[in-house]
Amino acid sequence: MNIASAETMIARGEYMTGVRITHIGGPTALIEVDGWRLLTDPTFDPPGRKYNFGWGTGSVKLAGPLLPSAGVVVTTVSGAKRLSGGARGLEAWGTTRLEAPGRPPIEITATPCRHGPPLTHALTGDVIGFALGWEGQQHGVLWISGDTVLYDGVRQVADRLEVDIAILHLGGVQFPVTGPVRYTMTSKDAVELCRLIRPRTAIPLHYEGWKHFKEGRESIEREFELAPEDIRRRIRWLPIGAAVELAASSE
Repeated sequence: MNIASAETMIARGEYMTGVRITHIGGPTALIEVDGWRLLTDPTFDPPGRKYNFGWGTGSVKLAGPLLPSAGVVVTTVSGAKRLSGGARGLEAWGTTRLEAPGRPPIEITATPCRHGPPLTHALTGDVIGFALGWEGQQHGVLWISGDTVLYDGVRQVADRLEVDIAILHLGGVQFPVTGPVRYTMTSKDAVELCRLIRPRTAIPLHYEGWKHFKEGRESIEREFELAPEDIRRRIRWLPIGAAVELAASSE
């Protein structure tokens, strides 16, 4: 997996208050909180290029990137070794802390991911999710699932963390050479995960912009319409390219 997969977060500072999220496109989101700007799963390369992932799998990037100036890079241990230059590598459930003058610290906890069925690590490489915690959160962390299927490691999040906002990487990724095998969560998986974790807000991402995404927004919305009302009311779609401020919970 290249370093622009769902294993990387970069951070830079710019003062503001509150929580805003911008869906950049594909798997990439910009999270702005208390003076921090955090870019998740940054894909900096332009559209049109074909990528070969191994074992006959590959994809074509269909949409372009946002390129900020990076301050801190948090990624997998293997990703940090490839990047060098001070990138911070985390194993699942490892933590690191973002600190800067004039801004409250943010604790980042890596959460488990498996980017496909068992025994596909050689193809997909290391991946992690991120849970972000800071002072003043009243209803739990902001959690980014990362590129993962739904498996016991992801289900551990429900047991170990209280989640306020969940950013879920969906798309039901498939490749012709591996048939029905999935490499990311489907909309049905998202419904089950929301039932387990019960976030106040669940934001779908990672469903457009790449050819290997097999569930787009329309099919995901159809599945969500069949979910219990308690799940449906938690789903929040973000417009691509526009910052959305998430209101504090009144519960």
